[in-house]
Amino acid sequence: MRCVSAMADAALAKAFAAQGLDWIVPAWTAPPRVHAFATTRNGGASRGSAASLDVGGAHFGRDAGDAAAIAENRRRITAFLPGPPVWLEQVHGRSVVVVDAANVDAMRAAPRRADALVTRAHDIALAIRIADCVPVLLAARDADAIGAAHAGWRGLAAGVLEATVAAMNAPPSSVVAWLGPAIGPAAFEVGADVVAAFCDTDKGARGHFRPGTKGKWLADLHALAHRRLNHAGVVDVHTDDSCTYSDAARFFSFRRDGVTGRMVSLIWQTRD
Repeated sequence: MRCVSAMADAALAKAFAAQGLDWIVPAWTAPPRVHAFATTRNGGASRGSAASLDVGGAHFGRDAGDAAAIAENRRRITAFLPGPPVWLEQVHGRSVVVVDAANVDAMRAAPRRADALVTRAHDIALAIRIADCVPVLLAARDADAIGAAHAGWRGLAAGVLEATVAAMNAPPSSVVAWLGPAIGPAAFEVGADVVAAFCDTDKGARGHFRPGTKGKWLADLHALAHRRLNHAGVVDVHTDDSCTYSDAARFFSFRRDGVTGRMVSLIWQTRD
């Protein structure tokens, strides 16, 4: 049986399919008033290593030549949203920004340095850019509260997910989470410092690392994010385990390509 939210977002999925877009609509148990999607690298105007749907950095791009294409890409995305999304200048930390009707215009004009967003307002889309890190979308079933977090290994180890759940000010047991595409466990090779960042304070996290080559380790970012959410009290967690690194036709990957574009995951809620 389909979950309620999957049925509620069927129209969004149909709209993407009608335009030949392979963007992702989460299959999760969020309330029907909550809507979300994640872009792929397809459906945009960018060229070269950032082809084709590069949403750029906090403002626009790496250079002036990217700006027009990125602006067009963001326009195409915004066409599916209730208004311009709120972006961040992501810094791999744990800071969370609370967005409301009073500050949303200022935040759209000047993105804040942080790695997570929370709002209780309606019709405000929250945006998280990725190119290997895990985009985490959150929704409370019993309250008008949603969140979005950028969860790379540094942010996860620093507690960005725990901070985001706390900022939602809702019982963690009522929160549902969706983990979007990220670099997979067969591709994400890390050093012993990353293992220590998790395992020094949580011995059980060792199960999400396996030996790689030349003293390196292969880390499962999705599993680590799932574990941190569970420890924060969020037990209803859904995952799209697509690997950004291994599927170059569909996803940007910083680890694979170095110079590349950025995708975006978005979430918003309506009044009904």
